[in-house]
Amino acid sequence: MHKPVIKNGYRITVLLVMLLVIAPVTANAVIDGISGPTFNLTAKAGRIITGDGDSIYMWGYANGSGPMQYTGPTLIVNQGDTVVVNLTNNIPTIPGNTAVNTSIIFLGQLVTASVGTTGLLTNEAPPGGSVTYTFTASNPGTYIYHSGTRPELQIEMGLIGALIVRPTTGATCPALTLDPNKPSRGYGYCHLDAYFDREYLFLLSEMDPTIHQQVEFGNTALVDDTTRFPVLWFINGRNLPDTMSAPMSPLLPNQPYDCMPQAHPGEKVLIRMIGGGRDLHPYHTHGNNHTVIARDGRLLKTAASSVIDLSVSDFTTTSVPGETVDAIWTWTGKKLGWDIYGHNGTETGICVTPDPNGFDPVTYEYCPDHGKPFPVLLPNQQELTDGMFWSGSPFLGTSGPLPPGEGGYNPYAGLFFMWHSHSEKELTNNNIFVGGMATMAVVLPPGVLIP
Repeated sequence: MHKPVIKNGYRITVLLVMLLVIAPVTANAVIDGISGPTFNLTAKAGRIITGDGDSIYMWGYANGSGPMQYTGPTLIVNQGDTVVVNLTNNIPTIPGNTAVNTSIIFLGQLVTASVGTTGLLTNEAPPGGSVTYTFTASNPGTYIYHSGTRPELQIEMGLIGALIVRPTTGATCPALTLDPNKPSRGYGYCHLDAYFDREYLFLLSEMDPTIHQQVEFGNTALVDDTTRFPVLWFINGRNLPDTMSAPMSPLLPNQPYDCMPQAHPGEKVLIRMIGGGRDLHPYHTHGNNHTVIARDGRLLKTAASSVIDLSVSDFTTTSVPGETVDAIWTWTGKKLGWDIYGHNGTETGICVTPDPNGFDPVTYEYCPDHGKPFPVLLPNQQELTDGMFWSGSPFLGTSGPLPPGEGGYNPYAGLFFMWHSHSEKELTNNNIFVGGMATMAVVLPPGVLIP
């Protein structure tokens, strides 16, 4: 949760005293969204708040009569569902602008459109009118939907969203019935190696506020796409630091989706990454490489292979406009060369019977490093500049001395890693550093609840 303070025309975002407010209480092991298979969406206007304190005019999809959202509602369905999406066009006509049709295209789906008017890419909803789209969600995975009407303008204005198709079990995918302790929602695909403990959405986009001002003030005819120059970068419709604010925060009424990955050591985190704008974004995960297992809703494997043999391990994946990427990230501390918990080796009951990979089954500590000391001596407390999430100790689950007035932002002594675009410009909010396409990922000690 954030507390906005107005000063000299800018909103200075101040984190409240307890990290507990933004983690782990508000974190989600399953992505926020609305479940189908029937959806009623409305295209309408609204405003969003950006990390530099601006308020920007937008168009976006709403869930029925609800508020405009940026990004649009995440649609969640099951493989094999017949999905029906009814779209109503309530985008207002501002004096000076011409009335606009709008529509939706669902990348990766074979869609039938009914009613509405014929458009270049699909049937469109005229002002005040509606259109219906129907398709069968044949393949599990991560997908994007966005306007198919003048997309160079309407995607920029905010008409984008995510579609998640969850795999079926049973006869359609017998592999997923082998482990009753792993529910079907814990698989990204019909494959045992596509299991995840937690999943997070990363819908990446960018924005040029000048275009939004031209539309808002009735000058849409002046929009020149050749001079488009984004200065704002988003994850799920928010900039850093708002990416870490609570989901459905009343402070961000049109930006409901957060992005703050959290996990315990050894857990598998599914990253669902979507290129939602017009630019490439090199997205980087600190702490460990991630393994790309699928693109555009298709596993990276040869047909005859029993494993995902074409997967790619990398520290940065370039998000391409319109493309989706599914990747697995895991943090273990393996081979760091020191005991991640700060054990001195005399503790009992730890690493007595390691698992086949060398980890303690309870703490998920890498047993060859058990009891190894931290490799350097930390400076005296008076010589340290403490970061916001520094617990006073380099060890997982262990707090240390902090100066008066510091602390409280990391009550569980988790390990924080910044996940962000590797394009330096994209770490700003309208040239204000730090911000933009970034968030924090947190590794929390075993036993700490992550809802």
